[in-house]
Amino acid sequence: MKTQILAHSQVQKIIKRMAYQIYEKHFDQKELLFAAVVGQGLDIAKLVQAELQTISKIKISLVEVLLHKDAPVYAAATAAVSEKTCKGKSVIIFDDVLNTGKTLIYAMHPFLQFEIKSIQVAVLVDRNHHSFPVAADYIGLSLQTTLQDHVTVSFTSNKFSVYLA
Repeated sequence: MKTQILAHSQVQKIIKRMAYQIYEKHFDQKELLFAAVVGQGLDIAKLVQAELQTISKIKISLVEVLLHKDAPVYAAATAAVSEKTCKGKSVIIFDDVLNTGKTLIYAMHPFLQFEIKSIQVAVLVDRNHHSFPVAADYIGLSLQTTLQDHVTVSFTSNKFSVYLA
């Protein structure tokens, strides 16, 4: 049985709030690099990017991070980035749900070889079951769950919703 915990209108408000939080933290920068875990992370990053561009003049480059979420250790995460793309920039990594932190720690890897200003994490839902030293800087919803619970982010027909099963 699935229980809806966030409806589309609530997700829209969260996206807007996250955009303002990012702007408040980076108002003095000319450019940010959004790195999005392919899937729902990419959808969320695009929505935050669009919202941020309505309130600021910060240039936002968006890069996709490809990795195997269930077994990231077997295939290294990849992102189409270069020294020129990353040098001196703040990187914000986006994903839908932060559970143990495993996906996000592997998603950071492609950026660690460059001289970046900072790495931050933005997630729609933080479940607070961290096994890896990853904490989200921008959180849509902090949700206390059991390890048996499953959080699903659904994006269909241009509408977001979040369910707990």
